[in-house]
Amino acid sequence: MRYRRRIAGLTVLLLILTSARGFAMDLWSNAEGDKAVGLDVAGKWSSLLSHNTDDPTLFAKRDSITEFFRLRLGFNGYYEDWLNWELAYEQRARWLSQGAGTGGGVLPCEADAPFRIRQLDWQAINDGERFIWRHEIDRALVSFHRQWGEVTLGRQAIGLGRGRLFSAVDIFSPFSPLEIDREWRQGVDAARVEYQLSDTSSAEVIAAIGETWEKSALIARLRGYFDEIDAEFIFGKRAEDLMVAGVVSAAVMEAEVHCELALYNTPEAQTDGGIFNNDHEVAKAVFGGSYTFDVGNGLTFLTEYHYSGFGLKDVGRVTDKLDEPTFAERIIRGDTQTLGREALAYQLSYPFSISLNGAFLVLHSPQDGSAVLSPSLIWDFSKSASLLGSIFIPCGDQPSGGKIKSEYGSTPLSFFLQLRMYY
Repeated sequence: MRYRRRIAGLTVLLLILTSARGFAMDLWSNAEGDKAVGLDVAGKWSSLLSHNTDDPTLFAKRDSITEFFRLRLGFNGYYEDWLNWELAYEQRARWLSQGAGTGGGVLPCEADAPFRIRQLDWQAINDGERFIWRHEIDRALVSFHRQWGEVTLGRQAIGLGRGRLFSAVDIFSPFSPLEIDREWRQGVDAARVEYQLSDTSSAEVIAAIGETWEKSALIARLRGYFDEIDAEFIFGKRAEDLMVAGVVSAAVMEAEVHCELALYNTPEAQTDGGIFNNDHEVAKAVFGGSYTFDVGNGLTFLTEYHYSGFGLKDVGRVTDKLDEPTFAERIIRGDTQTLGREALAYQLSYPFSISLNGAFLVLHSPQDGSAVLSPSLIWDFSKSASLLGSIFIPCGDQPSGGKIKSEYGSTPLSFFLQLRMYY
């Protein structure tokens, strides 16, 4: 209980501090305005109320509460037009009621971030498994801009591909499809060099450095756009996998469509089989599109299909497969965003007003018929603060005896509430 009071106290303190005019500020700038140092402050308090599935092996209690607090300080600066830098320091605390699970993929994962030389993530308090307080350096980069291109060195966020909920090529700390706090991607330690081949095309090399060569990534990317078509070609290594991939997005009539296709060569054989009669060859793909209907303020429909050769043909085997270190590592690293091999997503979003936006998301597994229905609302009640509410309603076979029987059937029935503040 005392830890819950501490989280509540932190939230109140953040509100008091950041509500003061000018708390977020330009810390320094010269008279010419071409050199400056600034500070951005962001805070989030989240509460997840869950009604867990009736499986005492996985959940000690049916009803649980998880509270999560994040305070992020983002320092940034620039020097004329050829250099800028960023440094982000984050405090986060999590409190779980007795018998609570891990948040069902809604809250950020507490596993170590991949592709880091050192985590720079420290534990302040760990009261068993119920209360954890950590702090970390999540960004620390410097970027050089020249006429021919750009060089970025240090801990940075790197996102690849065009997928909105799923991805076949997003190999650096991808988001979980259910993760609702999707704003800050975990930083990876990397060096990026991008060279402008023309006004509409570029070549880029990205080296993401882990603790060893086997835990590092090195890829090259060619990209460009031609009229209404945007395309990328990617090849290289992700940890011990070799990969080659293509990404295409385009405007078709008034709709947006995108496609990602990637092939991976893995050191271990895939027990559920690969492609081309080769158990070491794995395919991932995403096909999707979106369209905004002329209804009221604009009703947007998004859909995506995801295929992952790293997933299982029978999701019911996942409990046993997690005992295999290689498979567990791939799940944690996000190599496959689903436990099974196929998933579908549908999302409707609608702006009721300037300050109120709604959405309805459906994640569905064609393999076992399970699904999660998630309506949500975001209320921007001031220029610097908003409130998010979301419900997660699972459908499908529920777990029994600690064994997961369907992709989404083990997701708890949950209500998520989040207060966001930016200054």
